[in-house]
Amino acid sequence: MPALDLSATSVDLTRTICDMPSVSGDETTLADAIHAAVGALAHLDVFRDGDTIVARTDLGRAQRVAIAGHIDTVPINGNVPTRDIEMEGEPHLWGRGTVDMKAGVAVQLKLAAELADPRVDITWMWYDHEEVDSDLNGLTRLSRTRPDLFVADFAILGEPSNGQVEGGCNGTLRAIVRTRGVRAHSARAWVGENAIHKAAPVLARLAAYEPASIDVDGLVYREGLNAVRIGGGIASNVIPDLCEVEVNYRFAPSRGAAEAAQHVHDVFDGFEVEVVDLAVGARPGLDAPLAQEFLAAVGAEPRPKYGWTDVARFSAFGVPAVNYGPGDPMLAHHDEERVPLAQIDSVERGLRAWLTNR
Repeated sequence: MPALDLSATSVDLTRTICDMPSVSGDETTLADAIHAAVGALAHLDVFRDGDTIVARTDLGRAQRVAIAGHIDTVPINGNVPTRDIEMEGEPHLWGRGTVDMKAGVAVQLKLAAELADPRVDITWMWYDHEEVDSDLNGLTRLSRTRPDLFVADFAILGEPSNGQVEGGCNGTLRAIVRTRGVRAHSARAWVGENAIHKAAPVLARLAAYEPASIDVDGLVYREGLNAVRIGGGIASNVIPDLCEVEVNYRFAPSRGAAEAAQHVHDVFDGFEVEVVDLAVGARPGLDAPLAQEFLAAVGAEPRPKYGWTDVARFSAFGVPAVNYGPGDPMLAHHDEERVPLAQIDSVERGLRAWLTNR
């Protein structure tokens, strides 16, 4: 098993863990390395659940902060191993996971090793299966088996945010809109009913849809409703009797699950609609005292998080949470994924300053 040297710089740690492939479902090698590295630190109590590692200080501080990062990536596409490149005169690290989100994980590992006497107690979480169905997510599993580990006054997810602070997150919903017809030989199409043709009004409604921008606690979240997949038909000479359009609704964190689902049903009124996945968002939570101290320490102006992230899992436990990590979220999952080295250093300095008052 490759060893992690937690005395290395955050940049070097990023290189090391990005060069250890950990596509969702194949995180064990990296999880083993993290477990071995943090398990050797006397100031941390370490707990493991599958490929999720939790390490906690227990100093009796008045407040506790949870800091989390996922260790899996989307599939590799010729972008491992990493390499150093220069973009517009600035050094970057290129490769899968550099943005989403192993640079953030590297910063967390570095600080977990060095901060034996922080001003708050810290729960560090490194978890598996974030990039796939939420039921597989390591935090989902942990929230069921060890909800006590989520007790905190404030939480930070190391999701890429360009080194800025992104509060809360949008919710996300997936639904299948179905149209049905009657099968027939395509040479005698008039005998059947074409389910794919019947889906045309579904696409027309999506094309005409105007997404809302909604202010939530001072941050404006942009919504979106889009077709992301479509399928129908069984053969090239058969009139299809079923067409399914999968839609994805990104909704502001002011909406609950029932309201979001009802909105999708309303948009596609008259069609068969099945909601197949739904995760509510998280309000910004930036009015919490620790959040205000954090913003001041890192010198950041808060922004909304448009995508769904695991801050929502902490929000469900009543813990205000933000996203704060190196990397441009526009490059997450991109084949040209790359992170500026300066952002890795900046995020490390910001977190260190806040956690130590120095």
